[in-house]
Amino acid sequence: MHPVYSADGSPHPPAPSVDGDVATAYAPSSVGNVAVGYDVLGCIADVAGDRVTVRRLDEPVVRLGSVSGLVTDLPSDPEENTATAGLLKMITDLNLDYGFEVCLEKGIPLGSGMGGSAASAVGAAVAANAVLDDPMPLDSVFRYALVGEAVASGAVHPDNVAPSLYGGVVLTRSVDPPDVISVPVPEELRCVLVHPDRSIATRDARARLPNALKYADIVRQTAHIGAFIAGCYKGDIDLIGRSLRDFIVEPYRAALIPGFADLQRGAMDAGALGCSLAGAGPSCFAWTRAEDAAEVQTAMQSVFSRQDIPADAWITRLDAPGARIV
Repeated sequence: MHPVYSADGSPHPPAPSVDGDVATAYAPSSVGNVAVGYDVLGCIADVAGDRVTVRRLDEPVVRLGSVSGLVTDLPSDPEENTATAGLLKMITDLNLDYGFEVCLEKGIPLGSGMGGSAASAVGAAVAANAVLDDPMPLDSVFRYALVGEAVASGAVHPDNVAPSLYGGVVLTRSVDPPDVISVPVPEELRCVLVHPDRSIATRDARARLPNALKYADIVRQTAHIGAFIAGCYKGDIDLIGRSLRDFIVEPYRAALIPGFADLQRGAMDAGALGCSLAGAGPSCFAWTRAEDAAEVQTAMQSVFSRQDIPADAWITRLDAPGARIV
């Protein structure tokens, strides 16, 4: 497996922070959907991250500079690049007479289910905001990060952008106008994230979903996300566990993950509250009590090991911060 960058930027030396017309932002990985909340719920999983350096230019254009890290073959056209598309709109909306050069260090593999495209979009928006004459509030930054994410996935969905930007566990009620709600989670809970050495394009995973759902499945899923949110606010771990289920997306995407049924069963037998695909996959996640996390991690990772598929695995808190200037 490839190495990933942690929040301190290793294995690379620290990039420059805000210095006049230059800023560098770190945007962490995340888990989209969190099983019950397709396209609206996400949680931080700060096990990797993208670092984006933005330099002001004297003309209102956007240019892609250097690209390094786990992915280097990215579109140079600013309208087609996740990290630059939102900045083009920022220039237009704010009527700026200056522009941006974007240099990107990819610490999250694309097609991993870890929010790699969202992190690039978030990092670029945060760094560009830092060099504006009048920086915007976070909700405005959110809107420009969504533009970049849409370039990658073909749709505006905030379930990775929101946790990467705001941190923690977040529910997005609306993207226009932005209405992002931070959801409290019992501090003893952990997220186990397992990433096999595979990739799935978000566009392809979305194409597997049906054009219509059964009314009964929608009602069932609505009941579960309502109970899940209630459990988080009440600190009721048992209720969270009973509710952390996906009846509308997982059934159509599970076949994309080799051995998913065994992985899910093994995680639950090891004490997980719930286990599902991380976003579009192929990464998978589980929420668990801290004391069960290591056993859950071993159970999930072993499924890929038995298939000779290399897989990285991490245990992370659910209250980590979102993107920041470094």
